[in-house]
Parts: sequence; structure tokens; C-alpha cells
Amino acid sequence: MKAIICTKYGSPDVLQLQEVEKPIPNDNEVLVKIHTAVVGPADCAFRKAEPFAVRIFGGFFRPKIPIPGGLLAGEIEAVGKDVKLFTTGDQVFGSTVLEQGCLAEYICRPEESVLAIKPANMSYAEVVGLCDGGMTSLAFLRDKANIQSGQKVLINGASGSVGIAAIQLAKYYGAEVTAVCSTTNMELVKSLGADKVVDYTREDFTQSSETYDIIFDAVGKRSFSRCKGGLKPKGVYLSTAISPAIMLQMLWTSRVGGKKAIFATTGLMQTKEKLIFLRTLVEAGKLRTVIDRCYPLKEIAEAHQYVEKGHKKGDVVITVQHKI
Repeated sequence: MKAIICTKYGSPDVLQLQEVEKPIPNDNEVLVKIHTAVVGPADCAFRKAEPFAVRIFGGFFRPKIPIPGGLLAGEIEAVGKDVKLFTTGDQVFGSTVLEQGCLAEYICRPEESVLAIKPANMSYAEVVGLCDGGMTSLAFLRDKANIQSGQKVLINGASGSVGIAAIQLAKYYGAEVTAVCSTTNMELVKSLGADKVVDYTREDFTQSSETYDIIFDAVGKRSFSRCKGGLKPKGVYLSTAISPAIMLQMLWTSRVGGKKAIFATTGLMQTKEKLIFLRTLVEAGKLRTVIDRCYPLKEIAEAHQYVEKGHKKGDVVITVQHKI
């Protein structure tokens, strides 16, 4: 089968399309024929090993897993003899968490892994983004911030994959949402349910007198110190960006003061339950994804280059074409 191989850290050119052996499922595993994957900022970070902390999970000197990619959507081609939850032909989506391996034509996954039947009203290209933005936002807003109806929530980076899901999830939980994005994406975030929109090219939300129960920096561009003034007395600041500063702020605010800074390793918080919950929201018309661009597997380097520009809208999807 064809797969993307990465054996060293560096520029997008370290990603090479190669022929590798097709996996065979164990008794408790399913063989998934992958149709789509996703490239996001986390994938670029693991490819470069920047920040340095990603080496804790990805390998200190070189990638410990040669096939990158942590999100997939596809069809089950074969099942092990002990598998009960899935059958051949099931259309699924899921996450391999820190095990990677999704930038390939096939992958084997245990049936109890983070894998679920995809919603019927989404294509493979649309659904794969749920694993990224959907599960990340759910982990932060529901599991970490305990979002409540009536709260005021600000989402910085509202037009990215995480931000798009965060708007919709915050509205689902009954919050009033202020979305921060560029001029060109204002109509998009309004269409997703944002009550108010701040154009960051014209206004700095950290200089506003408005205060919020939750400030979710979905792109890691505004520090806790910059956002602290915009939090209510017991407000929560959430960030997707890991850094020594945010780790120290987390430790400090967990013991001192009412306002809290929170970072979460959402890759470790991905569960089958989250996938099923997100699926129910999609089927109920409460949640959708947005596709920015699609690239074939052989153009993975170009996809990484585009994502690293930092202006993607929604998801950058990788399509896998199989031989007929």
C-alpha cells in the first residue's frame, strides 16, 4: 500500500510517499480502508518537533512512528474473528490519538479504540474534521471549562477547525458567543451561530471593556496575561498552545486567584464517547464542518505548507485514492 513516511524532523519535504506492507488485522482489530485524513497545526508541530515538548510524545531524536497522521475516515474492509462492534463495509471515522498512522491507504485499529460509525449525512471529507475541531473543542469547553447555559464565551481564532466547532458547541450548550476572526470570515462565523463578531484586523478584543466567563484561544495567539482583564472574577482562559508560560500560569492560577488558565493535552482526552456524541449533534443538524482545501496524498508537503501559513478556514483534508 501507499503511505507517507517521515523518519526525521524538518520541513514538509521530510514527508515522502512510499510503498509499504499492507497491515493484517489481529483478532480484536478492524482493517480500515482510509478515504480521508486531515492536516492541522498539530501535524505540523509533530513534523518539526516544535515546540520541543512534542518530542515527549513523538520521539526525542526522530519520529518514533514512521507513518504520521492522527485522524481518519474510511470503510472497514476486514474484521478480526473476535470483533463485535463493527462489520465489513461499515463507514467509520476516528482518531488514532498518539499512535498516528492515518496518512496511508490502510490502517488496523482495535475495535475498542477511538472509532465510530460516521453520520450518514456527512461525506468522508466532511466527517474527518469532526475528529479534529470537534473533539478538541469538546474537551476544552465541556470537560475542562464546564460550560453552562447563559455564560458569555469568546472564541479567538473562530474560523479555524477548532474555532468553528467551538462556536457551534458553545451555542448548543446555551452560551452567548463572541467570535474573533478576520474580515473575510465574519459572515462564516455568523452563519455558524456567533452572536457577536470581532474583526481582529480592526479591533483588539483584549482592549475591550467586555468580560467573559470563558475565553478560548483556539489558535494560541493571545496569552493569559493579555486576556486576564477580559475574564470575569471566576472566568476561565483556555489555550490550545502548549508553552512554558502557560504551564506556569496553570500551576499558579490553580492555587491563587479566581481566574484560571487551562491547557489540555486533548490528544489524550479523545474517546469513543466523544465521537458518538458529536455524531448525534451532526445527525440532529446542530454541528457541521467546513472544508478549506483538499489535497491528494501525494501532495502532503503542499498541504503542510498551506497549513503553516496560519490562515486556513476550517479543515485541510487529505484524500486517499485507492487502486481499482
